[in-house]
Amino acid sequence: MNNALNRLAVARLPRYFVVFFAVAFTVFGSACAQKPTKQEITEQILFMTLNQGHYSPIDISDSLPQRTFRLFLKRLDFGKSFLLKSDVDSMRQFLPKFTAELEDGRSPILDLANEILPARTEQVLSYSKEILSKPFDFESDETLQTDPDKRDYPANEAELKELWRKTLKLQTLQRYITLVEERDAPDTVVQSATKTKSLKNAVAAKAIEEPKFRKSDKELEIEAREKVLKQMTDRLSRLEKETDQDRLAQYLEAVASSYDPHTEYFPPKEKEDFDIRMSGTLEGIGATLREQDGNIKVESLVPGGPAWKGKELQPEDIILKVAQGEAEPVDITDMRLDDAVRLIRGRKGTEARLTVKKTDGRIVKISIIRNLVQIEEQFAKSVIIGNDKSDAVYGYINLPAFYADFNRAEGRRCSEDVRKELVKLRAENVNGVILDLRNNGGGSLQDVVRMSGLFIKEGPIVQVGENRTHPEILADRDPSILYDGLLVILVNSFSASASEILSAAMQDYGRAIIVGSKSTFGKGTVQTFIDLNNYLPEEYASFGKLGALKITFQKFYRITGKSTQFRGVTPDIILPDIYEYIPVGERQLDYPLSYDAIPAVTFGEWHGLREQIPMLREKSAARTAANAAFKTVSEQAERMKLRRNETEESLRYAKAKAEQDQLRAESKEYDASRKENKNMITRAPKADPAPVAEQKDKMDDWYKQIRKDIYIAEALAILGDLQVRSNTMNR
Repeated sequence: MNNALNRLAVARLPRYFVVFFAVAFTVFGSACAQKPTKQEITEQILFMTLNQGHYSPIDISDSLPQRTFRLFLKRLDFGKSFLLKSDVDSMRQFLPKFTAELEDGRSPILDLANEILPARTEQVLSYSKEILSKPFDFESDETLQTDPDKRDYPANEAELKELWRKTLKLQTLQRYITLVEERDAPDTVVQSATKTKSLKNAVAAKAIEEPKFRKSDKELEIEAREKVLKQMTDRLSRLEKETDQDRLAQYLEAVASSYDPHTEYFPPKEKEDFDIRMSGTLEGIGATLREQDGNIKVESLVPGGPAWKGKELQPEDIILKVAQGEAEPVDITDMRLDDAVRLIRGRKGTEARLTVKKTDGRIVKISIIRNLVQIEEQFAKSVIIGNDKSDAVYGYINLPAFYADFNRAEGRRCSEDVRKELVKLRAENVNGVILDLRNNGGGSLQDVVRMSGLFIKEGPIVQVGENRTHPEILADRDPSILYDGLLVILVNSFSASASEILSAAMQDYGRAIIVGSKSTFGKGTVQTFIDLNNYLPEEYASFGKLGALKITFQKFYRITGKSTQFRGVTPDIILPDIYEYIPVGERQLDYPLSYDAIPAVTFGEWHGLREQIPMLREKSAARTAANAAFKTVSEQAERMKLRRNETEESLRYAKAKAEQDQLRAESKEYDASRKENKNMITRAPKADPAPVAEQKDKMDDWYKQIRKDIYIAEALAILGDLQVRSNTMNR
């Protein structure tokens, strides 16, 4: 058993982890004496890791069972539309012994769920086919409560069937309304099949126009039911493909998330997907796939990837079989998408042989040598923004995430990519820079510290620690400043974690103006990944990969000592936001850690920028009040606030259509308010290479979105309001 300790990944874990795991495996050894199953060992290792490694362990005899059960039910049946109340009660009876059984690697709640859920899924499919075989009456005055928190689980099978009758009726009604609107729209024409090639003059060559065929209300109702049935059949077919291992993962995820919302269990395949999101890089053929009608279709190709370079595989092709080089092909028809993806992915330099059905019906075989594929949309990128009425030019950097490739020394890192973008912008003598962190959920802690150092002289950036009294100060040690000009950082309610560290540090230093929603997300915790196989005894190596645990083991604090946990970062200038009255962020998640504070550290503020904030606020408020687009945003936010509790949906045609008409009108008004700024000029930095054809369309679309973005426009106006230039600031 002690051999397991020799394989600890010490360099990847806090030092104290090694100490407590030595104790943990004394217990584990006795528990595993009876040749445990893979599931039992996985549960035991996970439970001990959580118990002894989490930043804020919970009461395992009281809070853990109740929290886990609640979260597991949400993962099993979020809408309370499959399980009966008696099913839930049957699982609840195991709660008194929950902790002891989890310590032993046993989970009778999970075992019972594995029996119940497949049967209920099959039952719902049967209900769906029966219910959708008959016409609906859209004149009866019925309603459906769509918020599962406002209703209980069905008491019996009759209530379950009635819930699905109303659910399917609502789905069909929504489809039916759309079909009626399409039919009743101004008539369009279709060209006849008459060939005009041989006709001599242009008038005669014009295709004969025929009126569009109009379906009756009855035919449209039938079509709507058919579409809903297909959608339901596909959905339930995917649910039926879920295995006991899938539900085990849901169960372990519930156990982990009982400690806090950012502590998560990752089965091996999900950990692989997480690494791809973090690094923006994968090894494969470079194709995005989708599942449709039991087939695996090519959605798009990644420009520059192996499939794109080969020119043989094309969007809408159906992949029928996959072979690893000369090995026997595997039929992937009716296979789950994630399983098919894992067959097609593979190590760089290996061969994927695909049997493909082309759009014209031909069956062909395509050989593709896998390579590194970079997902460019996930990386930092910049643009030069100007105005045709001014000589001033500004730089705009979009950073979707604080990504880092921890598995490759040559891999992409966001801090290095932002540095390169700043070098490009500085070379063009921009008058200011906007760093856009909206919807950036965070990522690498190391990279946010490095990135902060691009804008300041050496100094502390963030405090992190396992307790309140001995935090570690992470600092920029490089006295040089890459960019010392004017800086605005854009944030919103979904800017989290590393985004909040960077925003808070720049705000505390007085280095940047933070602009955006009334608060950022409020995630002030630090996680690390632990490979559960590091603690698997050698005699169980045949079990293969157990998965990984992302565990909260630290909190981070601003250099002022305040935590961003739960409260987030309040921008210097707050702009109207669509979610202004809708609670979002950390406080809306299950079981978040609380806010606290620690002593501040010493740091040197910049001078000159902070003093201008009152003036900047006043001018920004005057602009946004006079801006029709921001006015529409505020009105939409007010409407969303009023509708928050309106979760009872009408199943009557007239009322449902009136509600849809109103929502559509409001949506059109909102979209129309975001007009393209014709005076704004957007172009790539001169240092950027010319894009390939496939990239140019995406780039042009991105530029157009920038010109329509009222928040970027306001950030530019704020930069224009600033009176003090960086060379006059006292740093």
